[in-house]
Amino acid sequence: MSAIKRNNVRVSGKGNQPIMFAHGYGCDQNMWRFIYPAFEDNYKIVLFDHVGAGNSDETAYSTAKYNSLDGYVSDILEICTELGLQDVIFVGHSVSAIMGVLAAGREPERFQNLILIGPSPRYINGDGYIGGFNPEDIEGLMEALDSNYLGWSANMAPVIMGNPDRPELGEELTNSFCRTNPEIAKQFARVTFLSDNRKDLAVVETPSLILQCSEDVIAPREVGEYVCRNLKNSTFYLMKATGHCPNLSAPEETIQAIEDYLAGVLL
Repeated sequence: MSAIKRNNVRVSGKGNQPIMFAHGYGCDQNMWRFIYPAFEDNYKIVLFDHVGAGNSDETAYSTAKYNSLDGYVSDILEICTELGLQDVIFVGHSVSAIMGVLAAGREPERFQNLILIGPSPRYINGDGYIGGFNPEDIEGLMEALDSNYLGWSANMAPVIMGNPDRPELGEELTNSFCRTNPEIAKQFARVTFLSDNRKDLAVVETPSLILQCSEDVIAPREVGEYVCRNLKNSTFYLMKATGHCPNLSAPEETIQAIEDYLAGVLL
């Protein structure tokens, strides 16, 4: 099966240089609907769904392939190969930000820039590293996922989204979580929250922008600063936006930061 079909790839835009948007956990390409139109006049827009999300082909899901982030990284690179993409500007949200780092590590010649929104190479605290969660926090999260995925989604999505004064945002993320196959979502959560990709940062030299929300319970500021210290040629930008999903909660600020970076303003 082609990656184009498997990952429900959509291509638009009037430009030649590709800008590829990769969604985070429990989401799909629809989460970029406030962002990508701003780039359609000047870029080739590439949107896709991770297998198991959105309108991807769920029959392509394999527990063996997707038992680590490498399976998702392979999909990203296959999409690039099938579309013949070069000089890619990769925009990754949350766990997909680290997928972008891994993809650039495997095929550095493929990527021109990485835009990393709320990246975290490791979510668990330890050895002087602040990831935001203690081991028992992650254990509890996994237990809650296993016992009641829909209940976990309803409770956690608004917390992840932040912005309690705008409950419609938390509701949208809740609904997105609930549309995902629970068994796939559970394994993806384990892969996401138990991964440790800190050593992979040092391999990558692709110029990168780290977009850090000022209050983020999933990827706190210390994590974004760690990524910046350990990722060569990276720029750290602290946003006014709060929560973990500025692509939904603060699209204007997100767009402006990306445009400024690509124009050299934030370098």
